[in-house]
Amino acid sequence: MKIAIITETFLPSTDGVVTRLKACIRYFQKEGHDVRVIAPDLGVYEFEGAEVKGVPARTLLLYRSKKFALPTRKVKKLLEEYDPDVVHVVNPALVGMAGVYYAKKLGYPMLASFHTQVPKYADYYNVPMFKGFLWWYFRKLHNQAELNLCTSEAVKKELMEQDFHNVHVWQRGVDTDLFHPDKYDKTMRDRLSNGQPDKKLLLFVGRLAPEKEIEKIKSVLDSSDEFALAIAGDGPHRQTLEKHFAGTNTVFTGFMHGEELAKAYASSDVFVFPSTSETLGLVITEAMASGLPLVAAKSGPTCEQIEDNRTGLLYDKDKQGDFTNTVLRFADETLRKRLAKNARNDIAEMGWEAQSKQVLDYYKAIAGIEGMTLKQNNVNPSSSL
Repeated sequence: MKIAIITETFLPSTDGVVTRLKACIRYFQKEGHDVRVIAPDLGVYEFEGAEVKGVPARTLLLYRSKKFALPTRKVKKLLEEYDPDVVHVVNPALVGMAGVYYAKKLGYPMLASFHTQVPKYADYYNVPMFKGFLWWYFRKLHNQAELNLCTSEAVKKELMEQDFHNVHVWQRGVDTDLFHPDKYDKTMRDRLSNGQPDKKLLLFVGRLAPEKEIEKIKSVLDSSDEFALAIAGDGPHRQTLEKHFAGTNTVFTGFMHGEELAKAYASSDVFVFPSTSETLGLVITEAMASGLPLVAAKSGPTCEQIEDNRTGLLYDKDKQGDFTNTVLRFADETLRKRLAKNARNDIAEMGWEAQSKQVLDYYKAIAGIEGMTLKQNNVNPSSSL
Protein backbone atom coordinates (compact mmCIF):
# COMPACT_ATOMS: atom_id res chain seq x y z
CA MET A 1 0.00 0.00 0.00
CA LYS A 2 1.15 3.55 -0.77
CA ILE A 3 0.60 5.88 2.18
CA ALA A 4 0.81 9.68 1.91
CA ILE A 5 1.20 11.52 5.23
CA ILE A 6 0.61 15.27 5.09
CA THR A 7 1.67 16.94 8.31
CA GLU A 8 2.07 20.45 9.71
CA THR A 9 5.19 19.35 11.62
CA PHE A 10 7.98 16.86 10.98
CA LEU A 11 11.72 16.50 11.44
CA PRO A 12 13.85 18.18 12.63
CA SER A 13 11.08 19.09 15.10
CA THR A 14 10.93 16.72 18.07
CA ASP A 15 7.41 17.09 19.45
CA GLY A 16 4.96 14.30 20.32
CA VAL A 17 3.34 14.34 16.88
CA VAL A 18 6.68 13.77 15.17
CA THR A 19 7.61 11.00 17.61
CA ARG A 20 4.35 9.19 16.88
CA LEU A 21 4.75 9.60 13.11
CA LYS A 22 8.31 8.28 13.17
CA ALA A 23 7.15 5.15 14.99
CA CYS A 24 4.33 4.65 12.48
CA ILE A 25 6.58 5.10 9.45
CA ARG A 26 9.02 2.53 10.79
CA TYR A 27 6.20 0.04 11.33
CA PHE A 28 4.53 0.67 7.95
CA GLN A 29 7.79 0.07 6.11
CA LYS A 30 8.57 -3.04 8.17
CA GLU A 31 5.17 -4.36 7.05
CA GLY A 32 6.12 -3.77 3.41
CA HIS A 33 4.25 -0.54 2.70
CA ASP A 34 5.56 2.56 0.94
CA VAL A 35 5.38 5.92 2.72
CA ARG A 36 5.78 9.47 1.48
CA VAL A 37 5.67 12.47 3.83
CA ILE A 38 4.59 15.94 2.72
CA ALA A 39 5.69 18.52 5.30
CA PRO A 40 7.13 22.02 5.73
CA ASP A 41 10.54 22.21 4.05
CA LEU A 42 12.99 22.31 6.95
CA GLY A 43 15.88 20.61 5.19
CA VAL A 44 14.96 16.96 5.87
CA TYR A 45 14.18 14.98 2.71
CA GLU A 46 14.32 11.38 3.90
CA PHE A 47 13.51 9.43 7.05
CA GLU A 48 14.73 5.83 7.25
CA GLY A 49 13.86 5.16 3.62
CA ALA A 50 10.66 7.22 3.47
CA GLU A 51 10.86 10.19 1.09
CA VAL A 52 10.00 13.58 2.59
CA LYS A 53 8.68 16.18 0.14
CA GLY A 54 9.15 19.70 1.41
CA VAL A 55 6.66 22.54 0.97
CA PRO A 56 8.01 26.11 1.32
CA ALA A 57 7.87 27.20 4.96
CA ARG A 58 7.98 30.55 6.73
CA THR A 59 7.57 32.03 10.19
CA LEU A 60 4.21 33.52 11.17
CA LEU A 61 3.55 36.73 13.06
CA LEU A 62 2.18 35.16 16.26
CA TYR A 63 4.66 32.26 16.39
CA ARG A 64 8.13 33.23 15.20
CA SER A 65 10.04 30.33 16.76
CA LYS A 66 8.77 27.80 14.23
CA LYS A 67 8.25 27.68 10.47
CA PHE A 68 4.93 26.68 8.91
CA ALA A 69 3.93 25.76 5.36
CA LEU A 70 0.90 27.58 3.97
CA PRO A 71 -1.73 26.02 1.67
CA THR A 72 -0.32 25.52 -1.81
CA ARG A 73 -1.13 23.81 -5.11
CA LYS A 74 2.17 21.98 -4.78
CA VAL A 75 0.33 19.52 -2.53
CA LYS A 76 -1.95 18.61 -5.45
CA LYS A 77 1.06 18.03 -7.70
CA LEU A 78 2.80 15.86 -5.09
CA LEU A 79 -0.31 13.74 -4.53
CA GLU A 80 -0.88 13.24 -8.25
CA GLU A 81 2.76 12.21 -8.75
CA TYR A 82 2.67 9.70 -5.88
CA ASP A 83 -0.92 8.46 -6.45
CA PRO A 84 -1.37 7.02 -2.93
CA ASP A 85 -3.85 4.38 -1.80
CA VAL A 86 -4.64 6.44 1.31
CA VAL A 87 -3.92 9.95 2.61
CA HIS A 88 -3.41 10.74 6.30
CA VAL A 89 -3.63 14.47 7.11
CA VAL A 90 -2.07 15.11 10.51
CA ASN A 91 -3.41 18.07 12.50
CA PRO A 92 -4.85 19.81 9.39
CA ALA A 93 -4.57 23.58 9.69
CA LEU A 94 -2.41 25.27 7.03
CA VAL A 95 -0.64 22.96 4.58
CA GLY A 96 -3.04 20.35 5.95
CA MET A 97 -5.93 22.39 4.60
CA ALA A 98 -4.50 21.89 1.12
CA GLY A 99 -4.05 18.21 1.94
CA VAL A 100 -7.71 17.83 2.88
CA TYR A 101 -8.92 19.81 -0.14
CA TYR A 102 -6.84 18.01 -2.77
CA ALA A 103 -7.21 14.53 -1.30
CA LYS A 104 -10.96 15.03 -1.45
CA LYS A 105 -10.87 16.56 -4.93
CA LEU A 106 -8.66 13.79 -6.30
CA GLY A 107 -10.79 11.08 -4.71
CA TYR A 108 -8.21 9.54 -2.37
CA PRO A 109 -9.43 7.79 0.82
CA MET A 110 -8.55 10.14 3.67
CA LEU A 111 -8.01 9.91 7.42
CA ALA A 112 -7.33 12.95 9.62
CA SER A 113 -5.93 13.09 13.14
CA PHE A 114 -6.43 15.77 15.80
CA HIS A 115 -3.48 16.41 18.12
CA THR A 116 -3.58 20.04 19.27
CA GLN A 117 -6.26 22.01 21.10
CA VAL A 118 -5.77 25.13 18.98
CA PRO A 119 -9.21 26.63 19.84
CA LYS A 120 -8.31 26.51 23.55
CA TYR A 121 -5.03 28.29 22.83
CA ALA A 122 -6.99 31.37 21.75
CA ASP A 123 -7.28 32.37 25.42
CA TYR A 124 -3.51 32.12 26.00
CA TYR A 125 -2.76 34.27 22.95
CA ASN A 126 -5.35 36.91 23.90
CA VAL A 127 -7.68 36.26 20.94
CA PRO A 128 -10.64 34.52 22.61
CA MET A 129 -13.02 36.05 20.07
CA PHE A 130 -11.65 33.60 17.47
CA LYS A 131 -12.44 30.44 19.43
CA GLY A 132 -15.80 29.85 17.74
CA PHE A 133 -14.30 30.41 14.32
CA LEU A 134 -11.43 28.02 15.04
CA TRP A 135 -13.82 25.22 16.06
CA TRP A 136 -15.82 25.84 12.88
CA TYR A 137 -12.66 25.78 10.77
CA PHE A 138 -11.24 22.56 12.20
CA ARG A 139 -14.63 20.85 12.14
CA LYS A 140 -14.99 21.73 8.45
CA LEU A 141 -11.56 20.25 7.67
CA HIS A 142 -11.93 17.09 9.74
CA ASN A 143 -15.41 16.31 8.50
CA GLN A 144 -14.06 15.92 4.96
CA ALA A 145 -12.22 12.78 6.14
CA GLU A 146 -13.73 9.31 6.17
CA LEU A 147 -12.39 8.82 9.68
CA ASN A 148 -10.91 11.02 12.41
CA LEU A 149 -8.48 10.04 15.14
CA CYS A 150 -7.71 11.79 18.42
CA THR A 151 -5.48 10.78 21.30
CA SER A 152 -7.78 10.47 24.34
CA GLU A 153 -11.36 9.65 25.29
CA ALA A 154 -11.76 13.13 26.78
CA VAL A 155 -10.82 14.80 23.50
CA LYS A 156 -13.05 12.39 21.58
CA LYS A 157 -15.99 13.47 23.76
CA GLU A 158 -15.20 17.14 23.16
CA LEU A 159 -14.87 16.66 19.38
CA MET A 160 -18.17 14.81 19.28
CA GLU A 161 -19.79 17.69 21.17
CA GLN A 162 -18.34 20.00 18.51
CA ASP A 163 -19.98 17.80 15.84
CA PHE A 164 -16.83 16.21 14.44
CA HIS A 165 -17.76 13.04 12.54
CA ASN A 166 -16.62 9.46 13.04
CA VAL A 167 -14.08 10.05 15.81
CA HIS A 168 -11.92 7.23 17.20
CA VAL A 169 -9.20 7.17 19.85
CA TRP A 170 -5.66 6.46 18.68
CA GLN A 171 -3.89 4.29 21.24
CA ARG A 172 -0.91 5.48 23.24
CA GLY A 173 2.64 4.31 22.58
CA VAL A 174 6.14 4.79 23.97
CA ASP A 175 9.62 3.35 23.51
CA THR A 176 10.06 1.47 26.79
CA ASP A 177 13.61 0.42 25.89
CA LEU A 178 14.80 3.96 25.30
CA PHE A 179 12.89 5.46 28.23
CA HIS A 180 13.88 3.35 31.21
CA PRO A 181 14.94 3.93 34.85
CA ASP A 182 18.29 2.31 34.04
CA LYS A 183 19.21 5.39 32.00
CA TYR A 184 20.03 7.26 35.24
CA ASP A 185 23.25 9.25 34.76
CA LYS A 186 25.08 11.07 37.56
CA THR A 187 26.64 13.62 35.19
CA MET A 188 23.20 14.42 33.77
CA ARG A 189 21.75 14.85 37.26
CA ASP A 190 24.55 17.24 38.19
CA ARG A 191 23.84 19.22 35.02
CA LEU A 192 20.08 19.37 35.51
CA SER A 193 20.33 20.31 39.18
CA ASN A 194 23.02 22.94 38.50
CA GLY A 195 25.47 21.09 40.72
CA GLN A 196 22.96 20.45 43.51
CA PRO A 197 22.17 16.74 43.02
CA ASP A 198 20.91 16.23 46.59
CA LYS A 199 17.88 18.45 45.99
CA LYS A 200 14.59 16.95 44.78
CA LEU A 201 14.87 17.43 41.02
CA LEU A 202 11.69 18.44 39.19
CA LEU A 203 11.62 18.06 35.41
CA PHE A 204 9.47 19.66 32.74
CA VAL A 205 9.81 18.56 29.10
CA GLY A 206 7.98 20.22 26.24
CA ARG A 207 7.46 23.21 24.01
CA LEU A 208 8.00 26.48 25.87
CA ALA A 209 4.74 28.26 25.08
CA PRO A 210 2.16 30.20 27.16
CA GLU A 211 -0.43 27.40 27.05
CA LYS A 212 1.94 25.05 28.91
CA GLU A 213 1.49 27.17 32.10
CA ILE A 214 5.10 26.54 33.13
CA GLU A 215 5.14 29.67 35.31
CA LYS A 216 3.15 27.77 37.95
CA ILE A 217 6.23 25.72 38.89
CA LYS A 218 8.03 28.76 40.34
CA SER A 219 5.68 28.75 43.32
CA VAL A 220 7.19 25.43 44.43
CA LEU A 221 10.73 26.81 44.33
CA ASP A 222 9.57 29.90 46.24
CA SER A 223 7.94 27.72 48.90
CA SER A 224 10.81 25.31 49.55
CA ASP A 225 14.55 25.23 48.97
CA GLU A 226 14.47 21.41 48.85
CA PHE A 227 13.65 21.46 45.13
CA ALA A 228 15.51 22.23 41.91
CA LEU A 229 13.93 22.47 38.45
CA ALA A 230 15.10 21.51 34.96
CA ILE A 231 13.14 22.77 31.93
CA ALA A 232 13.94 20.81 28.77
CA GLY A 233 12.70 22.23 25.48
CA ASP A 234 12.49 25.48 23.58
CA GLY A 235 9.85 27.72 22.09
CA PRO A 236 8.47 31.25 21.78
CA HIS A 237 8.05 31.68 25.54
CA ARG A 238 11.62 30.84 26.57
CA GLN A 239 12.89 34.37 27.11
CA THR A 240 9.85 35.25 29.22
CA LEU A 241 10.31 32.09 31.29
CA GLU A 242 14.01 32.72 31.85
CA LYS A 243 13.11 36.13 33.32
CA HIS A 244 10.30 34.61 35.38
CA PHE A 245 12.58 31.95 36.93
CA ALA A 246 15.60 34.23 37.39
CA GLY A 247 17.15 33.75 40.83
CA THR A 248 15.66 30.29 41.38
CA ASN A 249 17.22 26.82 41.21
CA THR A 250 16.24 26.41 37.55
CA VAL A 251 18.22 25.13 34.57
CA PHE A 252 17.07 25.60 30.96
CA THR A 253 18.57 22.87 28.76
CA GLY A 254 17.14 23.70 25.34
CA PHE A 255 15.99 20.86 23.09
CA MET A 256 16.86 17.32 24.18
CA HIS A 257 16.01 14.09 22.40
CA GLY A 258 17.03 10.45 22.11
CA GLU A 259 19.51 9.10 24.67
CA GLU A 260 20.12 12.54 26.14
CA LEU A 261 16.41 13.01 26.87
CA ALA A 262 16.13 9.46 28.26
CA LYS A 263 18.96 10.23 30.69
CA ALA A 264 17.26 13.49 31.71
CA TYR A 265 14.03 11.70 32.61
CA ALA A 266 15.74 8.86 34.48
CA SER A 267 18.06 11.22 36.38
CA SER A 268 15.22 13.35 37.76
CA ASP A 269 12.86 12.74 40.69
CA VAL A 270 9.44 14.09 39.71
CA PHE A 271 7.88 15.06 36.39
CA VAL A 272 5.74 18.21 36.56
CA PHE A 273 3.10 18.86 33.92
CA PRO A 274 1.04 21.95 34.79
CA SER A 275 -0.73 22.32 31.40
CA THR A 276 -4.52 21.98 31.32
CA SER A 277 -4.93 22.09 27.52
CA GLU A 278 -3.29 18.87 26.28
CA THR A 279 -4.85 16.27 23.99
CA LEU A 280 -2.56 13.57 25.43
CA GLY A 281 0.91 14.67 26.52
CA LEU A 282 3.32 12.05 25.15
CA VAL A 283 5.89 13.31 27.66
CA ILE A 284 3.70 11.88 30.43
CA THR A 285 4.09 8.41 28.96
CA GLU A 286 7.84 8.88 28.48
CA ALA A 287 8.22 10.03 32.09
CA MET A 288 6.26 7.04 33.40
CA ALA A 289 8.37 4.67 31.31
CA SER A 290 11.45 6.28 32.88
CA GLY A 291 10.16 5.58 36.37
CA LEU A 292 9.10 9.10 37.26
CA PRO A 293 6.02 9.89 39.34
CA LEU A 294 4.02 12.82 37.99
CA VAL A 295 2.14 15.91 39.03
CA ALA A 296 -0.53 16.96 36.53
CA ALA A 297 -3.90 18.69 36.42
CA LYS A 298 -7.16 16.84 36.90
CA SER A 299 -8.14 17.05 33.24
CA GLY A 300 -9.59 14.35 31.03
CA PRO A 301 -6.50 13.33 29.03
CA THR A 302 -4.18 13.27 32.05
CA CYS A 303 -6.67 11.33 34.18
CA GLU A 304 -6.67 8.65 31.48
CA GLN A 305 -2.92 8.20 31.98
CA ILE A 306 -2.26 8.96 35.65
CA GLU A 307 -3.94 7.22 38.58
CA ASP A 308 -4.04 9.67 41.48
CA ASN A 309 -1.91 8.62 44.46
CA ARG A 310 -0.74 5.51 42.60
CA THR A 311 1.31 6.60 39.58
CA GLY A 312 1.24 10.31 40.27
CA LEU A 313 -0.59 13.12 42.01
CA LEU A 314 -3.35 15.16 40.36
CA TYR A 315 -3.98 18.76 41.35
CA ASP A 316 -7.17 20.80 41.14
CA LYS A 317 -6.54 23.66 38.70
CA ASP A 318 -9.43 25.63 40.21
CA LYS A 319 -8.14 25.42 43.78
CA GLN A 320 -5.75 28.19 44.77
CA GLY A 321 -2.30 26.88 45.64
CA ASP A 322 -3.16 23.24 44.96
CA PHE A 323 -0.41 22.75 42.38
CA THR A 324 2.23 23.95 44.84
CA ASN A 325 0.90 21.90 47.74
CA THR A 326 0.67 18.79 45.56
CA VAL A 327 4.29 19.01 44.38
CA LEU A 328 5.50 19.68 47.93
CA ARG A 329 4.12 16.28 48.96
CA PHE A 330 7.09 14.77 47.16
CA ALA A 331 9.34 15.87 49.97
CA ASP A 332 8.23 12.45 51.25
CA GLU A 333 10.71 10.08 49.60
CA THR A 334 8.67 7.00 50.51
CA LEU A 335 5.70 8.39 48.57
CA ARG A 336 7.91 9.31 45.63
CA LYS A 337 9.49 5.85 45.37
CA ARG A 338 6.13 4.07 45.61
CA LEU A 339 4.58 6.14 42.85
CA ALA A 340 7.73 5.89 40.70
CA LYS A 341 7.66 2.09 40.82
CA ASN A 342 3.96 1.97 39.91
CA ALA A 343 4.43 4.44 37.06
CA ARG A 344 7.06 2.26 35.39
CA ASN A 345 5.12 -0.95 35.99
CA ASP A 346 2.01 0.48 34.31
CA ILE A 347 3.98 1.32 31.16
CA ALA A 348 6.54 -1.48 31.06
CA GLU A 349 4.77 -3.60 28.42
CA MET A 350 3.79 -0.72 26.14
CA GLY A 351 5.52 -0.04 22.83
CA TRP A 352 4.74 1.65 19.52
CA GLU A 353 3.63 -1.40 17.52
CA ALA A 354 0.00 -1.64 18.73
CA GLN A 355 -0.84 1.99 17.93
CA SER A 356 0.92 1.75 14.56
CA LYS A 357 -0.96 -1.42 13.65
CA GLN A 358 -4.20 0.24 14.74
CA VAL A 359 -3.84 3.15 12.32
CA LEU A 360 -2.61 0.86 9.52
CA ASP A 361 -5.79 -1.21 9.95
CA TYR A 362 -7.82 2.00 9.64
CA TYR A 363 -5.96 2.86 6.43
CA LYS A 364 -6.76 -0.55 4.98
CA ALA A 365 -10.39 -0.25 6.00
CA ILE A 366 -11.08 3.12 4.41
CA ALA A 367 -9.10 2.12 1.30
CA GLY A 368 -10.87 -1.26 1.03
CA ILE A 369 -7.54 -3.10 0.85
CA GLU A 370 -6.83 -6.77 1.64
CA GLY A 371 -10.48 -7.60 2.13
CA MET A 372 -10.84 -5.55 5.31
CA THR A 373 -14.11 -3.66 5.50
CA LEU A 374 -15.09 -0.67 7.56
CA LYS A 375 -17.70 -2.83 9.27
CA GLN A 376 -15.07 -5.38 10.29
CA ASN A 377 -12.99 -2.62 11.79
CA ASN A 378 -15.97 -1.05 13.58
CA VAL A 379 -15.73 2.02 11.37
CA ASN A 380 -18.74 3.76 9.93
CA PRO A 381 -17.82 6.63 7.64
CA SER A 382 -21.38 7.82 7.39
CA SER A 383 -21.86 8.12 11.15
CA SER A 384 -22.07 11.55 12.73
CA LEU A 385 -20.88 10.71 16.22
